[in-house]
Amino acid sequence: MSQFRARPPAVPTVLLDDALVRVTRWDFEPGADTGHHVHGLGYVVVPMTDCDFLIEDETGERRVPTKAGAVYRREAGVAHNVVNGGDKPMSFIEIEYK
Repeated sequence: MSQFRARPPAVPTVLLDDALVRVTRWDFEPGADTGHHVHGLGYVVVPMTDCDFLIEDETGERRVPTKAGAVYRREAGVAHNVVNGGDKPMSFIEIEYK
Protein backbone atom coordinates (compact mmCIF):
# COMPACT_ATOMS: atom_id res chain seq x y z
CA MET A 1 0.00 0.00 0.00
CA SER A 2 1.26 3.47 -0.86
CA GLN A 3 2.44 5.76 1.91
CA PHE A 4 1.02 8.75 0.02
CA ARG A 5 -2.43 10.11 0.85
CA ALA A 6 -4.76 12.12 -1.36
CA ARG A 7 -6.59 13.57 1.65
CA PRO A 8 -5.26 15.41 4.69
CA PRO A 9 -5.35 13.30 7.85
CA ALA A 10 -7.84 13.92 10.65
CA VAL A 11 -6.10 14.89 13.89
CA PRO A 12 -6.69 12.65 16.95
CA THR A 13 -5.99 13.98 20.44
CA VAL A 14 -6.19 11.41 23.26
CA LEU A 15 -7.87 13.12 26.22
CA LEU A 16 -8.03 10.14 28.58
CA ASP A 17 -6.77 6.57 28.43
CA ASP A 18 -7.25 4.44 31.54
CA ALA A 19 -8.32 0.91 32.46
CA LEU A 20 -11.97 1.57 31.51
CA VAL A 21 -12.06 3.95 28.54
CA ARG A 22 -10.05 5.76 25.89
CA VAL A 23 -11.44 9.21 25.02
CA THR A 24 -10.19 10.81 21.81
CA ARG A 25 -11.10 14.12 20.22
CA TRP A 26 -11.02 13.97 16.41
CA ASP A 27 -10.63 17.20 14.40
CA PHE A 28 -11.16 17.29 10.63
CA GLU A 29 -10.54 20.03 8.13
CA PRO A 30 -12.80 19.80 5.06
CA GLY A 31 -11.85 16.66 3.12
CA ALA A 32 -9.75 15.16 5.94
CA ASP A 33 -10.11 11.48 6.79
CA THR A 34 -9.14 8.96 9.45
CA GLY A 35 -7.80 6.40 6.99
CA HIS A 36 -9.36 2.95 6.80
CA HIS A 37 -9.42 1.25 10.20
CA VAL A 38 -11.16 -1.48 12.19
CA HIS A 39 -12.49 -0.71 15.66
CA GLY A 40 -11.14 -3.21 18.18
CA LEU A 41 -13.41 -1.80 20.91
CA GLY A 42 -17.04 -0.75 21.12
CA TYR A 43 -17.42 3.02 21.11
CA VAL A 44 -19.66 6.05 21.53
CA VAL A 45 -19.36 9.16 19.35
CA VAL A 46 -20.36 12.63 20.56
CA PRO A 47 -20.30 15.18 17.72
CA MET A 48 -18.97 18.53 18.98
CA THR A 49 -19.98 20.30 15.75
CA ASP A 50 -22.49 19.51 13.05
CA CYS A 51 -20.74 16.77 11.06
CA ASP A 52 -21.10 15.93 7.38
CA PHE A 53 -19.75 12.39 7.62
CA LEU A 54 -18.79 10.58 4.45
CA ILE A 55 -18.41 6.94 5.45
CA GLU A 56 -16.44 4.60 3.20
CA ASP A 57 -16.73 0.89 3.94
CA GLU A 58 -17.03 -2.48 2.22
CA THR A 59 -20.53 -1.58 0.95
CA GLY A 60 -19.39 1.64 -0.73
CA GLU A 61 -19.82 5.16 0.55
CA ARG A 62 -22.68 7.02 2.19
CA ARG A 63 -23.25 10.47 3.63
CA VAL A 64 -24.42 10.73 7.22
CA PRO A 65 -25.18 14.31 8.25
CA THR A 66 -25.17 14.42 12.06
CA LYS A 67 -26.03 17.34 14.34
CA ALA A 68 -23.79 18.46 17.19
CA GLY A 69 -24.67 16.49 20.34
CA ALA A 70 -26.45 13.65 18.47
CA VAL A 71 -24.74 10.75 20.28
CA TYR A 72 -24.50 7.29 18.73
CA ARG A 73 -22.87 3.95 19.64
CA ARG A 74 -21.27 1.13 17.63
CA GLU A 75 -19.93 -2.30 18.55
CA ALA A 76 -16.36 -3.48 18.07
CA GLY A 77 -15.50 -4.72 14.59
CA VAL A 78 -16.71 -1.75 12.54
CA ALA A 79 -14.38 -1.27 9.56
CA HIS A 80 -14.48 2.05 7.71
CA ASN A 81 -12.86 5.33 6.72
CA VAL A 82 -14.46 8.50 8.12
CA VAL A 83 -14.19 11.59 5.92
CA ASN A 84 -15.30 15.17 6.48
CA GLY A 85 -17.54 15.41 3.42
CA GLY A 86 -18.47 19.02 4.16
CA ASP A 87 -16.93 22.42 3.58
CA LYS A 88 -16.44 23.37 7.27
CA PRO A 89 -14.18 21.94 9.97
CA MET A 90 -15.82 19.26 12.13
CA SER A 91 -14.95 17.50 15.37
CA PHE A 92 -16.24 14.74 17.59
CA ILE A 93 -15.33 12.92 20.77
CA GLU A 94 -14.92 9.14 20.53
CA ILE A 95 -15.25 7.14 23.77
CA GLU A 96 -14.01 3.56 23.45
CA TYR A 97 -14.95 1.22 26.27
CA LYS A 98 -12.47 -1.48 27.28
